Amino acid sequence: MSCKSSNRKRIQNTLKEENYIRYRRLKAFFNRICFYICRIFPVKRNLISICTFEGKGGFGCNPKYVAEELHRREPSLQFVWFVNDRTCKFPDYIRRVPNTLWSRAYWLSTSKIWIDNYRKPYGTCKRKGQYYINTWHANIGFKSIGLWRGDAFSQMAYLVSRNDSDMIDDVLIDSKFCEVMFPKGLVYDGTFLKTGQPRCDILYGDRKIWRQKFRQENHIPEQAKVVMFAPTFREGAENGKRTVFSEVWSLDFSRMLKNLTIRFGGEWYLCVRVHPQLAASEQEYQNQELKGRVIDVSRRDDMYEILAGMDVFVTDYSSAAMDAGYSHMPVFIYADDIDIYIKERGSMLWNLSTDPNIAVQNNQRITPEIMAELPYPIAQNNEELEKRILHFDEVRYLERAQRFEKAVQLVFDGRASERVADRILEKIHG
Repeated sequence: MSCKSSNRKRIQNTLKEENYIRYRRLKAFFNRICFYICRIFPVKRNLISICTFEGKGGFGCNPKYVAEELHRREPSLQFVWFVNDRTCKFPDYIRRVPNTLWSRAYWLSTSKIWIDNYRKPYGTCKRKGQYYINTWHANIGFKSIGLWRGDAFSQMAYLVSRNDSDMIDDVLIDSKFCEVMFPKGLVYDGTFLKTGQPRCDILYGDRKIWRQKFRQENHIPEQAKVVMFAPTFREGAENGKRTVFSEVWSLDFSRMLKNLTIRFGGEWYLCVRVHPQLAASEQEYQNQELKGRVIDVSRRDDMYEILAGMDVFVTDYSSAAMDAGYSHMPVFIYADDIDIYIKERGSMLWNLSTDPNIAVQNNQRITPEIMAELPYPIAQNNEELEKRILHFDEVRYLERAQRFEKAVQLVFDGRASERVADRILEKIHG
């Protein structure tokens, strides 16, 4: 492509993005009008509004465990949960409400407490005296977010992030790492609650009950061993519009299960979990070669009850790797497109390398106050993954995991839900 035609295309894309931003600004203006109209209704002190993954998530992630703890302490509290799919199942004490403009405008305008693990739609308005806690869906992770993405972070994404962050009162975090990374990552200059992640409470301590529950629910032998494969979703933008897409996996599952059997013994099963943003549009994963040994849990609302029952975790760039690692189960990173992915994201939080002799350290440009090394073995293809599994050293892995947790100043003690509930009840009764 000639330089002249390349410039012409760039100009056309810029104009399209500018037009799209004008459209979104106008739409946000009318959204705000809906919120102002709903201010005729009073704020209810005991009403809590919750949303996960922009309405695509059900009863899961950090908000689930916060809601359970709040209900346990004060059954009189009322909860509404915004969902795109009204068939999602919730406990009796939670009311499902549609994730539509007027529904959001009414319920958010009348709720004392807001809980979300993502971003509120552009044009959402908060009233004075309301409290908004963001329990972001990924704390320490691999992928750079927000302004750390550089040019890969669109102007439209910045506007949505800024609008949401300006309303947030507290962001929940689990480490010093997040305290350093989140201000630019979330475009946020407010306060943090270093409580740990409520969803990870279930991973703390003895997980025997969750191992038994998973095996009984899925009708597999009680002594069976299970590996979860949970790839992240891929996100792009064109003309300012955000898209979410998945790719075909190159991971050889049969080979992986065979190697896990050689290294750890036992009969192995595969548990597949795609990201909540993709689950609704993805077909259940089938593998004829592994018939009867594959369990697809992508449509289950809560990943963490399932994760607590796993023996090994495998992903590409999902932050759930860190969550699984806190329980000290073996975690393997299968990153078959590192160079391409880094280019798409703009940067990464870690200087990833598949060379086992090179320590993978945190990106000092992003987190200069931290000096940490990832404990997880990294592979770029099936041959490398085989080597990482067969030569897995449990003692060395545990030592590295503990050094990692100390370096990032991790908060993980099974009491995060209690601390977050304490804060919310202060706001309700204060």
